[in-house]
Amino acid sequence: MSMQGTESGTAASQQFPGDSRHALPALAALAAPPADGRPSAGAHPSTVTDTGARAGSRAGRRLYAIDGIRLLAALLVAVHHYAGTRRVDQPGNLIWDRPASDIMPTVFRFAAYGWIGVEIFFVISGFVICMSCWGRSPKQFFVSRVIRLYPAYWFAVLFTTSVLVVFPSVWDSLRTRDVLFNFTMLQSGSGVMNVDGVYWTLWSELRFYLLFLAVVWTGLTYRKVVIFCCAWGAAAMLAPIAKLPLLELLANPEGAWYFIAGLALYLMHRFGQNLLLWGILAMAWLMGQQELGARIDEVEHVSSWRGAVLIYTVFLLIMVAIALGATDRVQWKWLVTAGAMTYPLYLMHYAAGTTAIHHLRDTMDPRLLVLTVIAGFMVLAWLVHRFVERPLAGALKRGLDTSFAQLRKT
Repeated sequence: MSMQGTESGTAASQQFPGDSRHALPALAALAAPPADGRPSAGAHPSTVTDTGARAGSRAGRRLYAIDGIRLLAALLVAVHHYAGTRRVDQPGNLIWDRPASDIMPTVFRFAAYGWIGVEIFFVISGFVICMSCWGRSPKQFFVSRVIRLYPAYWFAVLFTTSVLVVFPSVWDSLRTRDVLFNFTMLQSGSGVMNVDGVYWTLWSELRFYLLFLAVVWTGLTYRKVVIFCCAWGAAAMLAPIAKLPLLELLANPEGAWYFIAGLALYLMHRFGQNLLLWGILAMAWLMGQQELGARIDEVEHVSSWRGAVLIYTVFLLIMVAIALGATDRVQWKWLVTAGAMTYPLYLMHYAAGTTAIHHLRDTMDPRLLVLTVIAGFMVLAWLVHRFVERPLAGALKRGLDTSFAQLRKT
């Protein structure tokens, strides 16, 4: 049984029907934006209000609430994979042996919507990437992404492969050459299977980074990010109809509008709200609800469109509140650690976790088992962050900084 057969693992390779994305009216003409990264009097009226001034003063602060939401999204995905997918609800499935809806019906009804944690990740990624890149050079952007993504990912590939080799009862391990290729994180672009099905989201993230790097290269400004949102949104809208593989690869129509929502939210946070940004966010919501429906129909099959849209809408409203400063007083230091655990938890929980459930399913109540497995992976995620990510990130940063310094000298 291959990892590519999982509900979430196939989402990246799904080809959505071309007729499900009709051309939408163009966004309103761009208002005159600031010429630099600061609110500008006269150029953008909304940014010179008290709200805009307060937004500018908040731009450099850490948003602890987002760290908490990131961990919550990861936990939603984990609960979904353990107790809410179509796979675990099949009779005789290898994970529980019985339909999850029979052995824990209440948990199943809740967990069936946990897949939306991935869309939450994408929105937060658009927000955080724009925030962390403002005022940085392309080199700094590249280095920050490498040291953030690869250390935990390399460990996860080794960890998951080891678990699947020792306990091949639920998932088959890949060939050695495919496992080695997974270390590049580029396997989805080369037709090579993922060691763990959850890695499909990394391919969407990488394509977003590649596109946004072009904007970072020219220097981030309000105007450039707004134009990027509109241009990328138009490409994502047209790609399925154009049926041009390269355009669809770059436009990433399945994920683009979630990232765009995050970018618009960050601009609200930095410059204050205005009609144009609300328009981009509204368009992102409209396109996003369509993608949610397509994913339910073609991949998940366990939840309703109305429920998914309600959860996504509530999340966006919470993000609006965060962007506009409603959660500025939330400064709980433990949320920083919670946010740091999110990435390794997400990378390691699925294949190894469902394998653990397979072997332990008869030892305790299934609800307690789900909680126990999640708690175990949270501890493991903290250990990976503390003893793998932090040391390796420091070493990688020093090495890359030295390498780029040599490039400048030659």
